Amino acid sequence: MLRGGLLVVGEHVAMTGGLEELRHAYPSAPIRAKGKALTPPVVNAHTHLDLWRLPYFRGRYIDFIRHVIAHGSARGVEAARQGLEELQRLGVGAFGDIVARDEVMDWLLGACELPGIAYREVIGPDPSKAGDIFEGLKPRLLAWKKREGRVRVGISPHAPHTVSPPLLQKVAEFARLEGFPVQIHVAESPDEREYLERAQGSFVEFNQQMKIPVWKPPGVSPVQYLADLGVLGSGVTVVHGVQVDENDIRIMAQSGCRVVSCPRSNEGLACGELPWALYLKHGVEVALGTDSRGSSPDLDVKNEALHLWGRLDPRLLVRAATRSGYRVLGLETPRITRGTHLSQVQSW
Repeated sequence: MLRGGLLVVGEHVAMTGGLEELRHAYPSAPIRAKGKALTPPVVNAHTHLDLWRLPYFRGRYIDFIRHVIAHGSARGVEAARQGLEELQRLGVGAFGDIVARDEVMDWLLGACELPGIAYREVIGPDPSKAGDIFEGLKPRLLAWKKREGRVRVGISPHAPHTVSPPLLQKVAEFARLEGFPVQIHVAESPDEREYLERAQGSFVEFNQQMKIPVWKPPGVSPVQYLADLGVLGSGVTVVHGVQVDENDIRIMAQSGCRVVSCPRSNEGLACGELPWALYLKHGVEVALGTDSRGSSPDLDVKNEALHLWGRLDPRLLVRAATRSGYRVLGLETPRITRGTHLSQVQSW
């Protein structure tokens, strides 16, 4: 609602509505401006908490990958703990986290009281090792699933170019059969699309340096590639989804995928901008995330929305930070109604 407000009595909401409606009903009540929006607690639908200690980086996407590798020793439970503490200070209502290490997953399942999904990251570009990687991961995922509470367990095949086709298919089928939500980085950078479509660009040199086995790229877009492998579906969330065309978005809409956008990270790594109008046209749900502290200055998802304020309809941004975020994580969306405590209302 544009020009909306809340009538507050004590510490609870007594009425919601348009500003003129509230003025008419309570003409003597003082009016206090509270910023750009009043919402339920926002959702950070994509972060990497164990990268909280990484120095903030701006530059080429491929150089950011090298930056993450170079600071691998900074990752772990303590970094994830600091990241979670930041989310809690910000009053986040729920979160999605990519978990790269088993000890971090164990800690989140045992200690985290904030609702969300912890997606165990899977990386494995060598097709010959797909079976071993999957068989080693499967029992751990099933054991973690038995410990679910406020935090659910998901799976995150890292990206189309870092997970081999057979491993992608094994993980996707397992996730569908066992009910694991999936989150995957897709179409994040121009380099990714260039590599999958034409076997060119910075990923070629990077893979040679990292001694990653040479493979034959599929010659199609990242989204089309995942669709052809049978990876996409209603339990899958695409993270980033920047380097896409209308056909890609049509494929995602038909498969039931949702999207998490990380605007500040995409800008800082020269990845491009999300085509919001096309996603809206095809009815694809778009939530917001910050990505890691390595590529974003903080974990405040409101700042992602404010970064785009003035360029997009503010109602779209508020929805992305709230209702869409809860939907991406499979959670019920809280509402501000008569009786809501002020602790459950955030001002922007």
